[in-house]
Order: sequence, then C-alpha cells, then structure tokens
Amino acid sequence: MTNTPLLLVGIGVLAVGTFSLRFAGPALRSRFEIPERAQQLLAAAAIVLLTALVATSALTEGHGPAGIARPAGVLVGGVLAWRKAPFVLVVVAAAATAAGLRLLGVP
Repeated sequence: MTNTPLLLVGIGVLAVGTFSLRFAGPALRSRFEIPERAQQLLAAAAIVLLTALVATSALTEGHGPAGIARPAGVLVGGVLAWRKAPFVLVVVAAAATAAGLRLLGVP
C-alpha cells in the first residue's frame, strides 16, 4: 500500500475504536448484569480460543505441517508451564528443544 494518508487514517480509526471499546467496558460494567453461567461460558471460550491459536501456530507453517521440532518444543513448554515452572525457563526450554531437534536434522 503506497497511499500513506489513507494508511494513517486507518490506523487512527482503529486506535480510536480500540480505545473506545476498552473504555466502554469499565464505564458500562455497572449498568449490565451478566449471569454467572454466561461468565463461565466466556471464560471457557477464552481457553478454547487460546488453545486453538496455540495448536494452529504449533502444528502448521504456511499451508503445510510444521514438522516435528516446533510441536515438540511447544509440548516441552506446555508441560513445564503446567508444572508451574518459571516463565523464562518455559520459553528457553521450548526454544532449546526445537533448536536442538533442528540441529540434529529433525524437520
């Protein structure tokens, strides 16, 4: 896209929209009562959405499968996170696993 003014207007509109949505939550919270069941469903939906994002990112690369190294790294990171390891350790171990497997020639 070479039309810089149009790009800047688009960024501005998105920034105002994002700020408006973020401001509307706390401002309107006292006016609406959300049932407990709906709150539980929204919490579950967030977990499902995050899981789908992780699975898609871990298992695919472009239009094909990601190979073995990346999912293995994500698995190591997931197990360490589940065991409540420090975040830095989770990231370093996941990256080291994927890098080590790639160094050994595993795709």
